[in-house]
Amino acid sequence: MTMNTQPGVCALAGGAFVTVWADGASPITIDGNVAVPGLGNGSSVASAGVPLHLGYGGGVDTVVGAASVAAPGSLAALETASQEFGVLRWDRLLAPVIRAATEGFPLPSACHYYLRYSGTPIFGRSPDGFEALHHGDGSLRAQGSCIRVPHLADSLAAIAREGSRAFYEGDIGVRIAQHVQEAGGALTLADLRDYRAIVRKSLSVELNGWQIATNPPPAVGGATLAAMLLAFHGRVMRRWDPESLDYLARVQRAVLSYRRDVLDLAEDVAAEVSVLLDRARSGQLTGASSSTVHTSAVDDARLACSITASSGYGSGEMPADTGLWLNNCLGELELNRRDPDALSPGARLPSNMAPTIARSHGSVLSIGTPGADRITTALHQFLINYLLLGLGLDEAIAHPRMHVEIRNDRVILALEPGLSFLPGEEFSVTRFPEMGMYFGGVGAALFDERRGFETAADPRREGATYVSS
Repeated sequence: MTMNTQPGVCALAGGAFVTVWADGASPITIDGNVAVPGLGNGSSVASAGVPLHLGYGGGVDTVVGAASVAAPGSLAALETASQEFGVLRWDRLLAPVIRAATEGFPLPSACHYYLRYSGTPIFGRSPDGFEALHHGDGSLRAQGSCIRVPHLADSLAAIAREGSRAFYEGDIGVRIAQHVQEAGGALTLADLRDYRAIVRKSLSVELNGWQIATNPPPAVGGATLAAMLLAFHGRVMRRWDPESLDYLARVQRAVLSYRRDVLDLAEDVAAEVSVLLDRARSGQLTGASSSTVHTSAVDDARLACSITASSGYGSGEMPADTGLWLNNCLGELELNRRDPDALSPGARLPSNMAPTIARSHGSVLSIGTPGADRITTALHQFLINYLLLGLGLDEAIAHPRMHVEIRNDRVILALEPGLSFLPGEEFSVTRFPEMGMYFGGVGAALFDERRGFETAADPRREGATYVSS
């Protein structure tokens, strides 16, 4: 539902990770991340993408167009999770989103905010997509407007009948591949037909009696989160005093610097992750797309599922008669610091996504967040708030956050209102005037054998919670 009703922020033809932890079993993460395209292309070379600068988020450089489209994996990951752990038929699972696509859905505020920057330069690239989001005079539809994307309901109905093969092998896949090829991109029908979700053992760490499972390599988001958590293992905290905030800033700087300088460029990500985690355990650390959505779920059998999905900033490409926007994950410059052209077709691209599950003494907690490189820092601060400081679920999410951003040689510390301390001279400080979506949008679902269900959504983004008996 979220991937298809958050235009601009996410889309079905992107990537996703699904972390699942069944009671009595080991946690797994299903890798449905986007992959390098080009299978069967022979000696043909894709055209260059379209460079674009957006004013969004203080300034973003990205690449859009057909050449930015990577092989999508979201649908394969969701279907794998459904087949392994679900009880509802695939057509019943898709019925609500087919209804929303048919009747129309309200344009969310977060989508409207992003589309103010990207609506014309990105989502004006396809006639059907532009029509869905704009009035006849070319102006962006207002927040809350009813959005109907032409042909989206038809594509979803085909997927409901035939499963993911309608997308990867059927008419939808043919249209996607033909569109990208004709527009100069590298994606082929072979990329779609050969795509498979990969089931991996989740990366696990412990904090204050809780076992925490998150996204393993080759993704870097889970490793970054795990290192930050390990840096707080055994640390005694009662509140976020100036000393603790200073320590948090230094941990973020150390871990994010390692990610930027080592993990983002590593050929063997798993080996470098081991080094990072060893440093975090030994206390050596501190010496040293925007377009994402998330859903968390738990049930009273203590089965937990955490799903994070992304389509990058959006390529703007929508193959005719599909209603499906394609990703621009090859064009996410801040993630693809190794040239994707140097990778073999089928190789997974880097990702910050970190869907996470935690367990302790009859409780199971599913969490995650959108927010590009703020994913890991938002989740880390929530977990410290909830697991170490004992804040309630809502309070742990709403508590003011900080984020270290490294731009070339500058280290910028972004602070939300309510965090009052004086960082060291090595930090440039940006104080935000109000709580905002820049700092992520944590969603949490908890089941406790004694207290029952508890859910919370982040006030920084439009989110919703639901408990069903």
